[in-house]
Amino acid sequence: MVKRGRIAAFFLLLILIGSTIGVFTNPITKDIKLGLDLQGGFEVLYEVKPINENSEVDRDLLVSTVSALYKRVNVLGISEPNIQIEGDDRIRVQLAGVEDQSKARELLSTEAKLSFRDVDDKLLMDGSALAEGGASQSFDQNNAPSVALTLRSASEFADITRQVRDMGVGRNLMVIWLDFEEGVDSYEAEAGKEDPKYLSAAQVTQVLNETNVQITGNFSIESAKELAELLKAGSLPVELEEIYSTSVGAKFGETALQKTVLAGIIGVSAILIFMLVYYRLPGLVAVVTLSTYIFLILLVFELMNGVLTLPGIAALILGVGMAVDANIITYERIKEELKLGRSAMSAFRAGSRNSFSTILDANLTTLLAAGVMFVYGTSSVKGFATMLIVSILLSFITAVFGSRLLLGLWVNSRFMNNKPHLFGVKKEDILDINMTDENTEPPNRFENWDFLKHRKKFFMLSGALIVAGIIVLAVFRLNLGIDFASGTRVEILSETSLTAEEITEELASIGLEPKDVVLAGNDNEIAVARYVDDFSQTEIAEVKEYVQNKYGSEPSVSTVSPTVGQELARNAFFAILIAAVGIIIYVTIRFEWMFALAAIVALFHDAFFIVSFFSLTRLEVDITFIAALLTIVGYSINDTIVTFDRIRENLKKKKRVKTYEDLEEIVNKSLQQTFVRSINTVGTVVIAVIALLIFGSESITNFSIALLVGLIVGTYSSLFIAAQLWMKWKYKQISRPKKASVEDPEPEV
Repeated sequence: MVKRGRIAAFFLLLILIGSTIGVFTNPITKDIKLGLDLQGGFEVLYEVKPINENSEVDRDLLVSTVSALYKRVNVLGISEPNIQIEGDDRIRVQLAGVEDQSKARELLSTEAKLSFRDVDDKLLMDGSALAEGGASQSFDQNNAPSVALTLRSASEFADITRQVRDMGVGRNLMVIWLDFEEGVDSYEAEAGKEDPKYLSAAQVTQVLNETNVQITGNFSIESAKELAELLKAGSLPVELEEIYSTSVGAKFGETALQKTVLAGIIGVSAILIFMLVYYRLPGLVAVVTLSTYIFLILLVFELMNGVLTLPGIAALILGVGMAVDANIITYERIKEELKLGRSAMSAFRAGSRNSFSTILDANLTTLLAAGVMFVYGTSSVKGFATMLIVSILLSFITAVFGSRLLLGLWVNSRFMNNKPHLFGVKKEDILDINMTDENTEPPNRFENWDFLKHRKKFFMLSGALIVAGIIVLAVFRLNLGIDFASGTRVEILSETSLTAEEITEELASIGLEPKDVVLAGNDNEIAVARYVDDFSQTEIAEVKEYVQNKYGSEPSVSTVSPTVGQELARNAFFAILIAAVGIIIYVTIRFEWMFALAAIVALFHDAFFIVSFFSLTRLEVDITFIAALLTIVGYSINDTIVTFDRIRENLKKKKRVKTYEDLEEIVNKSLQQTFVRSINTVGTVVIAVIALLIFGSESITNFSIALLVGLIVGTYSSLFIAAQLWMKWKYKQISRPKKASVEDPEPEV
């Protein structure tokens, strides 16, 4: 008898989930902070250096510098800047949504050391003489904009004005400087210029015993106000050397956001349609849990006060594919149990139980790769890793517990009894339960496929491709982007088609001829100019102004010093190495060391193929490529773990394994049983990646290509390399003590 109350509970939950998503999604998405690449802005990494030989950069000095930078950022009116200390001597500043990036950079790096000097450049008084908040914008006697200063001590000011007065007519000038450089600046050199570097040079004819001083000069109201605010914020206690920077024009950010969101909608919609068509009623449950998963990710990210970046959106879309994987593993297990003649309720319980450890192992190994990315990644990669970690955790909760709760309501209502078609199982595939035992295998459309028959050919193919890859890398090397090779990258967006010759000539006209120019976009409306040198702030401002006037939108400019490029390369190497070691340890504990070794060989096999592919195609290797590589590490190990988990299960069923044929039977059967899951899982993720590749922003094109190639190669290695390697090594282990008595020697491979 059907228990209608459980079905009613399902639809009530459906209405509750749908209403919650409908009501809160829009407010949540509006509150999520967007990164630089989605709304424009800039990021700069400073190396902090002591201001003189007697000072030392320590934690306290870094903290006070960050405090001073925050005060300066407040002058710009930016509500949510991100300023962080990195390591022992670095500070990273991220300002998203800032309109005048050149002004912001200048304001941040200006040391703002105020000094009062005589005409011989002798220091009379410095900025420490100012009272707290002792600067404001005002007007002089002629109603011209000026800056009013309030000093701490009237007597100190009286003493220095007396010194200046006594220097005699023509020399009795008090020169006020901002950031005077010893040995570089001088009053004598600047006095004759139309726009001298010093702020003002006032004649002193009497002793001034007061605390109020006025700086007059060629000020506008805005520039006078800016100087006053800068002086109130205080001088920096250190020198800041810019070693890395990236800036994104607002139009670039808006375009990237629109394209990538569209790609996400298309990719996710295609995945949901596939689940509905292939898995029927369980597919409907998957659609509900996947929608819940996306909503929860956005909610958690907003509660974490996270910053959503372009790679972060890519991680969210890819996370949908991973969430689907958990559903596919469970549903395929349930279908297997139904084919053995079990009831819907019994199949549901057994399938859920048998799939749990597989899902857990697969998610934990991927989580390990994401954790390494988070620790060793820079800003955009760290954002990608954060979203990936949140995705993995929430996909496990929704796909494992959420799906079982909702599907369990239908199963326990008894509505699905004798309706295997609702699970996508044909009646002719169902065995008589009275004719089965624990060793009976369910019908499988791939049970006649021999995955081991051509293993020698696959080993030879991989070996040949590895040799070819080594040659390609030796000849062509990698086309390193500025993230690793250092230099400057200028990305130009135009409303019309561009040519490389045009961009080269235009930039050469301002004395900034690029090393090369690469065109992108559907109609070549994007041009990327690369330089071997890192630009100064002046050059960045110059190229931004020129491109803005010429093409109507502010370009994106990135600069990386050689030091940072070397560090990124080193960190990327350590990230992959640590991820591999962590996976070896985990798989050894959960399985055995031979499984771990085979998994790592397959992992490096996949990573090497991606690197070789990028070398051959001359695609640029940047920091997002490393994110893609580490993601493939996670996916590759995920797929391999699912296969190994089934091999382990079949080993237990076999109980005694003595011959090579025994191992062949186990491995081949395991590959046949997991083949549908492997194809469906990689298929759903490939759908998402292709959507990113076709409809997403050009900024993540290389990222998407790396993922697509990695997914294909990863599936290949899981099916035809990893399991076969384990089989060979396992046979050598079990045959070694009884080598002389083995009747079935290992065939030549």
